[in-house]
Amino acid sequence: ILVFHGFDAEKDLIGSLASMPTSERIKTIRKMPETMKKKREIRNKVLKEITKKSKHRGIQLSCCTQCLQGIAVSFRRFGNTFSEYFHLLWIWHKALKVIGAKFGTSVLSYFIFLKWLLNFNIFSFLINFGFITIPQFLAAEPNNLSFTGLELLTGAGYFQQTVLYYGFYTNATISKIENGPSYHMQLAYIFTVGIYFVICFLIVLFSMAKSFRRNFVNPQGYSGIASKLLCTWDFNITNEKAVKLKQKNLSTQMKEELAEVNREVLDFSVTERVARIAIHLLSWFASLGTAVAACAGIYFLSINNLELFVKGHKNDLEDQAAMLVLPLVASLLNTFIPFFHSWLGHMERFQTPGQELYVTIARNIILKISIVGILCYYWLNIVAVSESQCWETLVGQDIYRLVIVDFIFCLLGSFFGEFLRRIIGTTVYVSLGLPEFDIGRNVLDLIYAQTLTWIGILFSPLLPGIQMIAFSIVFFVKKVSLMRNCQPPRKVWRTAQMTTSFMFLLFCPCFLGVLCVIGVTVWRLKPSEGCGPFRGLSSMYAAVSEWVKILENYTASKWVVWIYHNLITSALFYFVLSGIVLIITYLYWQIIEGRKTMTKLLRKQIIN
Repeated sequence: ILVFHGFDAEKDLIGSLASMPTSERIKTIRKMPETMKKKREIRNKVLKEITKKSKHRGIQLSCCTQCLQGIAVSFRRFGNTFSEYFHLLWIWHKALKVIGAKFGTSVLSYFIFLKWLLNFNIFSFLINFGFITIPQFLAAEPNNLSFTGLELLTGAGYFQQTVLYYGFYTNATISKIENGPSYHMQLAYIFTVGIYFVICFLIVLFSMAKSFRRNFVNPQGYSGIASKLLCTWDFNITNEKAVKLKQKNLSTQMKEELAEVNREVLDFSVTERVARIAIHLLSWFASLGTAVAACAGIYFLSINNLELFVKGHKNDLEDQAAMLVLPLVASLLNTFIPFFHSWLGHMERFQTPGQELYVTIARNIILKISIVGILCYYWLNIVAVSESQCWETLVGQDIYRLVIVDFIFCLLGSFFGEFLRRIIGTTVYVSLGLPEFDIGRNVLDLIYAQTLTWIGILFSPLLPGIQMIAFSIVFFVKKVSLMRNCQPPRKVWRTAQMTTSFMFLLFCPCFLGVLCVIGVTVWRLKPSEGCGPFRGLSSMYAAVSEWVKILENYTASKWVVWIYHNLITSALFYFVLSGIVLIITYLYWQIIEGRKTMTKLLRKQIIN
């Protein structure tokens, strides 16, 4: 009797759910106190019931209506099934959970940032490939150069006559059908790059603001420990491995929260304070001096490198070796000097690991941005006015080699910096123990690589695709190296603001600096006469000016001309826009301060 009663109750439940609107039905199923498996069974039975009812009504409905309803139900089923298994197929889901449970949020923030950059480069590659590269394939001429394999490392030779570089793209209007639609490659190239950077600006700014709001403005942060202790456990988890992983994850988060609450503020004497300030000043002097020396070496090496290219070489092997000198030296400096900065941070003995990390990141970002700045000066002020037939392709090749060699050094850093360090720490000098994952150095490597990719997009449109493959390999190599070679941080500490800091460093100075470089290239520099889509023009931006002059002759395009003259080229428009942005920023900051005040009052009430 109980079995039949339960069967009737379930049948009534499915019937009532099937009669509900879709949104209400989904909410009702979610609120049921059942396991996820049971909820999925109920949902599938409801969909079958809806299908049966639609078939019974088929006599009264037209054939077209029945077909549409069947397609809608099929799509709904496919969407539900896809949403169930999507997180299982997504490669990051389990890996990030395991990393967060074992190593905490500080190390996890690096892999979240790496995943974000990878998704970002996938988006960049699809845009450039779709609007620039695919049309060029229609007008491409056959490549007569032979492929030797060294091109994968140097980017020269066979790749020089491919869609990888700016110089291969045509300046003609592409049209495969007589009297059919045409594709203006000049406008496509400059508009794709320009709109891409506008989208990048909005995405990076939105991601930074979202991370800032979540980590700094959230007014419920005062109840973090209580909520994690009492309200975090998911009782639908039944798998033993998932239960242990969730327990470990919560344990690590609780340790970080308690370490934040119980942090002690050390009281130093006057002599100790003076000594600590002196050590900090000496460390900063040493790090800045090292950065200046590295930039000077890069500058003189780049000048010598350009002279070698202009004069020519005796054989191909010498050419290949000369091409790799500059990226090798730059990567060596970017690899070994951060180790020196980490050593300085250990010598300074900061009170918290967070202080040491932020200072190390600041020193590393000064070094890497200085090197990139020197290289940009070399490309825009020396290479651009050199005797090279296609200086844009030469710059694209330089950036390609920098990206490839930096990727190789990143992999070697995991081997020598973590694997060999583990061997030494467990066999030779046991007192050293296992190494810790260097978050600051690894994050700055990602920011440096992404900055090079942004600069190189104008000269090598497919560079995001190369960086996409590199970041995918780096993710798995770093994950394996972390699990096998590194130990969790000795001092447990909470890093909720780390991702926001990474986003800020990516936006300023890196992205804003890249915008300046691209702006100078597009508006100020004269394109090469014999290659690229902008050959024969006074500047790349001149293509837009000439296009607007043509549109002035068409009445239907007057609105485009008005926008160009009154908005794009108007200083007043940008002045008003800047004022609006400043006002919004001020109001947003006032909201933040108000929420902080409210949070402090709530904390006092809870303590009382």
